[in-house]
Amino acid sequence: MIKSMTGFGHGEAFNAANQKVTVEMKAVNHRYCDVSLKLPKKFTMFEAAIRKIIKEYASRGKIDVYISFEDLSQTGIGLRYNQEIAREYMDIFRKMQEEFQIEMDITASQMARFPEVISVEEKPQDEEVWWELIEKALREAAEKFAASRSVEGENLKADLLLKLAQMEEDVDFIEQRSPDIVKEYRAKLEERVREFLEDASIEENRIAAEVAVYADKMAVDEEIVRLQSHIHSMKDVLEEEGSIGRKLDFMAQEMNREANTILSKSSDVALAEHAIELKTNVEKVREQIQNIE
Repeated sequence: MIKSMTGFGHGEAFNAANQKVTVEMKAVNHRYCDVSLKLPKKFTMFEAAIRKIIKEYASRGKIDVYISFEDLSQTGIGLRYNQEIAREYMDIFRKMQEEFQIEMDITASQMARFPEVISVEEKPQDEEVWWELIEKALREAAEKFAASRSVEGENLKADLLLKLAQMEEDVDFIEQRSPDIVKEYRAKLEERVREFLEDASIEENRIAAEVAVYADKMAVDEEIVRLQSHIHSMKDVLEEEGSIGRKLDFMAQEMNREANTILSKSSDVALAEHAIELKTNVEKVREQIQNIE
């Protein structure tokens, strides 16, 4: 089953403490596997493990991963008494008392109001608890992400097979039409020679030689054979598993080379029309292949 490089996935995970991790993944075309992570600072320790899991589901594409955390219970929040800061405040108050001969009437509740004496901070959490949530949400998102890529991949495959069938029809027409062009050229050449020589005898050898030169110049037999081979090979590759985008891209480049050669040799109107259609479909195939992993 072929896979598109574009896709999207969403996953969520909760635990008994009512903490929640959300993961979103999306991807577009890229030559390599380029993973960009956006996650809370507290999760940076898991970055390598997160990348490793993502690469289980994708081998190519520019993949953006967004991870967020929510503590719905607020049990992870606590108060911290900063003793050193409180002591510094008291030292300053004593100096002020001595210097200005004033009474120091600071109470604990008043002291608590001074900046940084009491602060709200997050309680330390077991790394295993975090990772359990992250992995569960990440794999859910990755599964949906991979599934969306597979669906899009099947659509791409159907479209490519349709274009390959159209290309086969054009190649078949060119193959059948090419011999007739040489025959028609010979007939026109003989007619022109007769008109020029006013019905004098025609040197058959000269005519044959001229026709042979023309036939050699217009011959597309080799290009047709190679194109037919590339088309059949591409159909086979579309049935393969795994990452096939680079292989298809190489085949499409070869197809484009043969189509260009055929088009450059097309002197007949009907043949040229099919050569142009062939070239157009090759370009469309090349463009679609850029989306395949």
